[in-house]
Amino acid sequence: MPSVRLLSYNVRSLRDDPAAVARVVRALAPDVVCLQEVPRFGTWRIQRRRLARACGLDIAAGRRACGLAVLAAPHVRRVAREFHLLTPDPGLHRRALAIAVLEIGGARFLAASTHLDLRDEPRLRHVHEILAHLARARDRHRAPIVLAGDVNEDPGAPSWTLLTDHFQDAYATAPSGDELTFSSRAPRRRIDAVFADQEIKITACGVPTDETLIADYPRATDHRPLLADLELPSA
Repeated sequence: MPSVRLLSYNVRSLRDDPAAVARVVRALAPDVVCLQEVPRFGTWRIQRRRLARACGLDIAAGRRACGLAVLAAPHVRRVAREFHLLTPDPGLHRRALAIAVLEIGGARFLAASTHLDLRDEPRLRHVHEILAHLARARDRHRAPIVLAGDVNEDPGAPSWTLLTDHFQDAYATAPSGDELTFSSRAPRRRIDAVFADQEIKITACGVPTDETLIADYPRATDHRPLLADLELPSA
C-alpha cells in the first residue's frame, strides 16, 4: 500500500516568522501539506511561491480567496485541482475548500484543505457543503479523500461530529505525539484535524514532539502542525 505523509498547518498569513514555518515543514518532510491562512493580500503570490520553494514543495491547489493552499512534494503528481467557495455570511470571512487530486506510488487520492468559521451556524452549514463537494469529487476522480484543516471547534461538537460520521478522525484512530494544536504558545485545544475515508489506513497522527521543532512552533505561527501518516489503497 502506498504511503503518504500529510501535514495540516495554519500559518497565520505568515505574520510571524516565515523562515520558522519553512524549518518546521522541512523537518517533518511531508509529501503533502494542507495550509490554512496563507497570505491573500499585497504580494500574496510572491509570498506563497516563496514559502513553497523554502519548503521544497510545489503549489498543487489554492487560490487567493480564503487563504487556502495544498502543497505537494516533487515526487507527487498532481492530476487535477478544484476550488469551491462556500456560501457567504454578511460580516464574516468567506470560507472555501481547496482540493488537489494527487498520485503517489501509483495510488490516487484527494487532498483537501479548509478553514471553518468561528461561529456555530455557518460552520455547520459549511460542513454540509464541504461533504457534498467532496462526495462529487470522489465520484468524479474515483479516489478516496483526506480532508485537513482548522475546524475552529473541539471534538464532540456538532460540526466535528458530522465530519466523523463520514470520515475517520486520524488522531483519534492512531494517536501519536501530542493531541493539542492551539495555541502554539500554550496548547489547550484540539481544533485542527485530519479526516480520512475508511479505505485509507491511518498509522499515526498528532503534533510532533521533537524538542527542536517545539522550540520553533511559537515562532512560526499560533497553531501547531498536525502530521498524519497514511496508507492508501493500491491502484
